[in-house]
Amino acid sequence: MKLAWSGRFEGYSLEHVKKDLLSGLIVGIIAIPLGMAFAMASGVKPEYGIYTTITAGILISLFGGSKYQIGGPTGAFIPILFAVVMQYGYENLLIAGFMAGGLLVLMGMFKLGALVKYMPRPVTIGFTSGIAVIIFTGQIANFLGLDDVKKHEYFLDNMVELVTHLGTFNIYSFLTGLICLGILLATPRWFPKIPGPLMGLVISTIVATVFFSDKVETIGTVFGGIPQGLPELRLPELTWDKIQMLFIPAFVIAMLGGIESLLSAVVADGMSGSRHNSNKELIGQGIANMVTPLFGGIPATGAIARTATNIKNGAVSPMSGVIHGVVVLLVLLFLAPYASHIPIASMAPILMVVAWNMSERKEFFHVAMTRTSDSFVLILTFLLTVFTNLTIAVEVGLVLAVLLFVKRMSDILTVAKVLPDPADKIVKAHMVREGHDCPQISIYNIEGPLFFGAAQHFEKTIMNTIKFKPKVLLLRMGKVPYMDTTGELNLASIVKHFQKSGGIVLISKLAEQPEEMLKKTGLYEKIREDHFFDHTGDAINYALAHLNRLQCLGCKHFAFHECQHLSVADPHYEAGLPKSDNITV
Repeated sequence: MKLAWSGRFEGYSLEHVKKDLLSGLIVGIIAIPLGMAFAMASGVKPEYGIYTTITAGILISLFGGSKYQIGGPTGAFIPILFAVVMQYGYENLLIAGFMAGGLLVLMGMFKLGALVKYMPRPVTIGFTSGIAVIIFTGQIANFLGLDDVKKHEYFLDNMVELVTHLGTFNIYSFLTGLICLGILLATPRWFPKIPGPLMGLVISTIVATVFFSDKVETIGTVFGGIPQGLPELRLPELTWDKIQMLFIPAFVIAMLGGIESLLSAVVADGMSGSRHNSNKELIGQGIANMVTPLFGGIPATGAIARTATNIKNGAVSPMSGVIHGVVVLLVLLFLAPYASHIPIASMAPILMVVAWNMSERKEFFHVAMTRTSDSFVLILTFLLTVFTNLTIAVEVGLVLAVLLFVKRMSDILTVAKVLPDPADKIVKAHMVREGHDCPQISIYNIEGPLFFGAAQHFEKTIMNTIKFKPKVLLLRMGKVPYMDTTGELNLASIVKHFQKSGGIVLISKLAEQPEEMLKKTGLYEKIREDHFFDHTGDAINYALAHLNRLQCLGCKHFAFHECQHLSVADPHYEAGLPKSDNITV
């Protein structure tokens, strides 16, 4: 498979290498504490987050579709990964991650990158805000140093566990967490060039080690430290039963990973002025997620904050992402033993700050305050994410968003009976009234998409208002931008009804897509090619020429200006009627 780096290294120079080295080094340093923290919050050992940062970080940069994307474990994955670990175990999490990678590759190969970006915004804000709440509350116990707190899959169970163990509060853990939190909050303002998470970890670890080394839990006391060296390669034990069992979790991981990575790529485009390749990005993410589990790593995706940091520090190519992975690898090989001294309480504020930053609180309240169907989808998705799980939240949120979208689109479709207005030579609905409505020609304005959500309304409206069976039915469809097969079937039903009773169906100003649909289904030929008109005036002239002249005699409706002539003319008169000039559209 080609790396397809065309354009991404064009004009690459030694100066660019220096910039990529600097940005890669800074992002790599930032990624180390985040990788460990995300892994621990996901219910697995901290070293698995390091393995993910190395493997996925390098592969996403090599094969992805964005020049500046930094890949690795992210906070968005924490609830779904923790749920998979709780329900199926760590080994099956690796299989689910491998399957998710395969799904991402297929999505990219079938060019579904653009479709993933169409996830409704209320759904993404809802589950992102819900994830933030879960991450933040999940770290309270570590921040307070509570003992014997068991982690559960559901939010309410965890809150009960938290309240039950408040009596085990550890002042030393709390002070350690406060020190780290203070540094995290102060660093961006006073020392913007220094990575806050790393500085917070180092200083809080030194303070805890010097002043109360035996009073707080550390990575070493909880996990036994981080192994020094490379992980062993191990192939997943894929069976059909496991594929069936893990398909839904894998699908959710793939969708969430695809959405997060493409959102990150869009942010990178906005900051750098570049343009990513959505489908190539999905393939790169997929490759990374298929390889990472082979080394014990958890699912990864594009990390928005680290990608933004990469750009801010001068990255010019994907090499910065590769360098960031190599930096983490070197730290693993030479500094891993020192990580065992890091207090668990020092990791908690890092995740709390991540949760706060990813909560999208401004967008959440903005959409919620609109009090529309979107706010309902947002709040429901948020509540389901917090109180059930991300899988249910995304499924319900998407289905509800689609249903509400279909409802809104169906409401857009309008079907109105119209007649010419002599004042401005345009057909209008207000011209149709009692005593002024042609018994033989019915004209309808159709506006809006004619699809499954609105097709029945379209057919019912017309059929209910033409029970007197006019001779000619003229449908003005210039403002029908789209027609699906359901819309075509309902139109075919109307055509069949009219033709069976000897009526004529005319269509004017048909748009390109609906015309292609009618030609594909054969309905275009059934209506007859000469019954399609570019202008409504021409269609009315055709209709007037095919009226039952006897029925016109004595008619006082005068719907058209020709009616006065037709109501008194000799029905056997064979001369041509005057052309209608009262319609301009």
